[in-house]
Amino acid sequence: MARILIVGGGMSGLSLAWYLRRLKPSYEVKVFEAESRAGGKAWTEMESGFLCERGVNAVLDNKPSTLGLAKELGLKPLRSNDAARRRFIVKKGGLVPLPDSPGQFIKSGLLSLPARLRVVAEIIIRRGDLERDESLADFARRRLGKGAYQYLIDPMASGIYAGDPERLSLKACFPRIYELERDYGSLIRAMIRLQREAKKKGASGPGAGPGGVLTSFERGMGELAGELAARLGDILVLGRRVHAVHRKGRRWIVEFHGGGQEEGSHLVIACPAGEANRILGKAAPEVASIASSVYYPPISVVCLGIRKNLVKNPLDGFGFLAPFVERRPILGALWDSSIFKGRAPQDYHLLRVLVGGARLGRIAGLPDDSLVDLVQKELSYLVGLRGTPDFARIFRWRESIPQYNVGYLRMMNELEGFLEKYPGLFIRCNWVGGVSLNDCIANSKALAKRIAAL
Repeated sequence: MARILIVGGGMSGLSLAWYLRRLKPSYEVKVFEAESRAGGKAWTEMESGFLCERGVNAVLDNKPSTLGLAKELGLKPLRSNDAARRRFIVKKGGLVPLPDSPGQFIKSGLLSLPARLRVVAEIIIRRGDLERDESLADFARRRLGKGAYQYLIDPMASGIYAGDPERLSLKACFPRIYELERDYGSLIRAMIRLQREAKKKGASGPGAGPGGVLTSFERGMGELAGELAARLGDILVLGRRVHAVHRKGRRWIVEFHGGGQEEGSHLVIACPAGEANRILGKAAPEVASIASSVYYPPISVVCLGIRKNLVKNPLDGFGFLAPFVERRPILGALWDSSIFKGRAPQDYHLLRVLVGGARLGRIAGLPDDSLVDLVQKELSYLVGLRGTPDFARIFRWRESIPQYNVGYLRMMNELEGFLEKYPGLFIRCNWVGGVSLNDCIANSKALAKRIAAL
């Protein structure tokens, strides 16, 4: 009988176990999580009336994976407020709205007139070298110009990956953008043709911003993780840290810190790359070597509850991102109480300020008092904070988001080849196949089908 051992109780491991049980009730499945809670970065805390997300804030509903899982679990999604469509970029000490249509782009002061004209000229720029693993920065400057790179593409990279666009791989991080240039020769030309095709079908075409509506749950993203963990029951074992694994004949043996072991026909490593490297060092050294090459920058999340009368800016929007060229010590801020209802007591704002990332990692390690002081000064300058927050919490991620840097796709191809040497061994975490929660759950569902078919 198949016995699947899953190392890691984040959303990848939990959803994989859920789908395996749905597809093959006869299979025995176990999930081992080192911490006392499951869910990974889907982690919500409620304190003093403030609902704070330690990690992932929401998902977009344009991909069905997360909300499809929520439906199976009987959870009711919470759509974001209309204000969440308004996003801002820091420029010269002020917040400039991010244009979300061609008309707004033409009128926007976010880019200079020459920079806007350079973007329009993208339609006549030749295709690049399609074989090259081009950095996001090189691609953006080549196709859109320096201004658009600095104030549009750079903050997007910070907002999604907390990454350095000089190092991030376009193909790995934004494969759809690569495909548009490959297939149409121009991003603008692609947009025009896709909108025409959509219009013929009576649908709306692609827009300038991210598609879909931000969606969460009444009790935050932790509601999804908590319900999934509860439904798995004794399949999930908490506080059980894996020391090492090894292969014995056709079976996989998992050894635990403090003693004890489990044996299974299939082994799924569903934990961050650093842990995967440690666990697999002796059993699958080539796989461990690939895992050791994946970098995660540190991020600190500063969660603040502020009386509305202490902030000059109405904070009516999603929040803002700070382009690196502006030399701000923060990545940006999410105005959570404007994005979703029920995130803060009446007459209060709830903000989450992100500090650190691939280029500012040192700042993420500042002591708590220094970090809060720095954030208060930035909010005073950028949104007119005139007092002290009544509520402050800091959530630190020593390893935040895996970076899909140039060379990542080559490494993943090598990883697939190495895994063929180890029958029954699989990798399923956000350092493989996409960092978003939607990607993680979709990939877990696909892997469950693959294992069920063996």
